Amino acid sequence: MLRLLLVATMLVSKKGKYIMKTVMNIIGAFMIFFGLMMIAGSGNDCDGKCMEQANTLGEMLMVALTGLFFAGCGAFICYKGRTND
Repeated sequence: MLRLLLVATMLVSKKGKYIMKTVMNIIGAFMIFFGLMMIAGSGNDCDGKCMEQANTLGEMLMVALTGLFFAGCGAFICYKGRTND
């Protein structure tokens, strides 16, 4: 009986580990996606028709670097979620 309980505990543990890796991959993918969207939209470009609302150079760099940080963290999370322990 005890052996059956140990086997059942191991199966639940492996399933929980699999679910956690899937969740880490999903979170990492969303972070990469939103980071790339931040980098792409950092200039707040409107073809010169709304220059009074455009970002300054400092604001653009801040948004772009934040997006780069998000994408890098997301890539790291995806990498750690795929490696075997």
